Amino acid sequence: MATAKVKTKTVFFCNECGYESPKWVGQCPACREWNTMVEERISGSASAIKSTKEALSKGETKVASISQISLKEESKISTGLKELDRVLGGGVVQGSLTLVGGDPGIGKSTLLLQTCRLMGNAGEKILYVSGEESLKQIKIRALRIGDFSDNVELMCETNLAIIEEVIRKRQPKIVIIDSIQTMYIEDVTSAPGSVSQVRESTGILMRIAKGMDVSVFIVGHVTKEGTVAGPRVLEHMVDTVLYFEGDRHASYRVLRGVKNRFGSTNEIGVFEMREEGLVEVANPSEFMLEGRPKDASGCVVSCSMEGTRPILIEIQALVTRTNFGIPRRQAQGADYNRLNLLMAVLEKRVGLSLGDCDAYLNIAGGIKVTEPAVDLGIVLSVVSSFRNKPLPADLVAFGEVGLSGEVRSISQIEGRVKEAAKLGFKKCMVPLSGRDLIKETDEIKIYYVSSVSEAIQLTEGL
Repeated sequence: MATAKVKTKTVFFCNECGYESPKWVGQCPACREWNTMVEERISGSASAIKSTKEALSKGETKVASISQISLKEESKISTGLKELDRVLGGGVVQGSLTLVGGDPGIGKSTLLLQTCRLMGNAGEKILYVSGEESLKQIKIRALRIGDFSDNVELMCETNLAIIEEVIRKRQPKIVIIDSIQTMYIEDVTSAPGSVSQVRESTGILMRIAKGMDVSVFIVGHVTKEGTVAGPRVLEHMVDTVLYFEGDRHASYRVLRGVKNRFGSTNEIGVFEMREEGLVEVANPSEFMLEGRPKDASGCVVSCSMEGTRPILIEIQALVTRTNFGIPRRQAQGADYNRLNLLMAVLEKRVGLSLGDCDAYLNIAGGIKVTEPAVDLGIVLSVVSSFRNKPLPADLVAFGEVGLSGEVRSISQIEGRVKEAAKLGFKKCMVPLSGRDLIKETDEIKIYYVSSVSEAIQLTEGL
């Protein structure tokens, strides 16, 4: 009997989003990026088609009506890190597939190794699979973190067929794959880290997680050059997507949940990078305001919501007369275009002459803020620096500023006010439209404003 020939076809994948095309194109039709299409070969054997037909003939596929499916509450396992549990929605769901993405060297492996240590000490059986480091290198990093129990097992392997067999024999409850870009499948002819290898490897890991009821964590690298298939290709396949963010020059790290099938999205966990590893920051607001200057012009405290957590941040502005024909504007941690827009509002609606001034804006602590609720804080800091008059040190201001100079309402006003009162602030400036949403207390005095002009006049009397 003649052996069935293996069919091979050539397709093109986008390195940015994973879009598949039968022919090469200069611009990806999905993400609109240029020169991101790479050629790869995909082979499909006749044996695979035969096994599919056999599965269908045996009736292995299951179909059930929705009324016949019994629903039980998903059991969640605590990771031992409250900040990580918060982002995951209470803990690790059995049989879930979680992607942890971030820039190289940001601390993804350290976070997962610390999780292995805490869960292993709690009695959970864990398998840590590394395709980037040797066993001795992992041991050196583990000694810096702390003592590990025998429940944590290490393995250095990149062949997913071998990894799958080890998981079947060892039966761990948690599996860490570090990283998905180093894993490969022999049937796929492309190199490890390519779009097809990453996608097929993730498919096998998803089958392992759902079929064996094993919780799998996948580490995915993100590079600015786009030469490695990033986590965007995998986001639609996994249950949870976590991004580990932060500036290498700053001590803090932010773990942000952007997708979660078992909990709320857009939650964050804050960690501080130290010599012994990552340490949880229980009160991020206090951490961000540490070292705040007293009686300095251009400084004000505002409040930004990260998921369901309010975080107080310090906004610093420096406005000076320019020495050049064109004034210079620079924003660190905030949107540069938003700064220009708010300065135009001040010039048009308030009458401040800012057209010949350089303006520098900084969000202290290195955190990045995109929420429009900090508009009022930015406006007050710019005016304070321009007039060289310090704002009250116990003042917190937040609200969205419109093009007409009005201060518009924002979400979760009461939670922001409570966070300010908890840290000892005595004055809070909020939009007038949020009056009915706040329960006033003796701990903090609330000032309601409807426009930028009213807010500026109010600060002069405080």
